[in-house]
Amino acid sequence: MKYHEYQKCIDACLKCASTCNHCASSCLSEHDVKMMAKCIQMDMECAVLCYAAAQLMSLGSVHAKVICKLCAEVCKACAEECKKHHNDHCKECADACNKCADECSKMQ
Repeated sequence: MKYHEYQKCIDACLKCASTCNHCASSCLSEHDVKMMAKCIQMDMECAVLCYAAAQLMSLGSVHAKVICKLCAEVCKACAEECKKHHNDHCKECADACNKCADECSKMQ
């Protein structure tokens, strides 16, 4: 596939990655940071994978579909963790993760 055919998924991955970074940073400001540890870890892992997926798609890599499959799984897991917390940044992150997972699932 070409770059333009991946564009919607690339955009979803980049938005998800930046939203996950924001969520992790915001979680560090929460009163009970220790309680947010799993959320922070999931956010960081998800962001790294989303950036990698976007980069491989931008390159037209033959590995893009494989990484998108993994990205969808990690995004779903991150969304589930974020849904456990009742703050705006986690809700926003869960929404972005679910949208990214949907787009990445279409790549398979």
